[in-house]
Amino acid sequence: MKRHAEISQTLLRSKIKSGEINFGGNLKLKIYGLLSCSSGKRMKMENRVFFKSEEEALENSYRPCGHCMKEKYKQWKNNLYP
Repeated sequence: MKRHAEISQTLLRSKIKSGEINFGGNLKLKIYGLLSCSSGKRMKMENRVFFKSEEEALENSYRPCGHCMKEKYKQWKNNLYP
């Protein structure tokens, strides 16, 4: 997990292009989602974190976003998602 406030814009773009960062999350709400999610784009930089994989997000006790990951969110809500 990498915090947005601790990474430069250039390094961030590089890590996204290389596949080191694939998901974004909200540190306070413990929600993760796609980098293209409109909800994720609106959050404050100090609350934003990045993950390489869904597994990494789940290991850190984050739940799927209800906007950009609807099916996984429904599964999580019904206790069917890890």
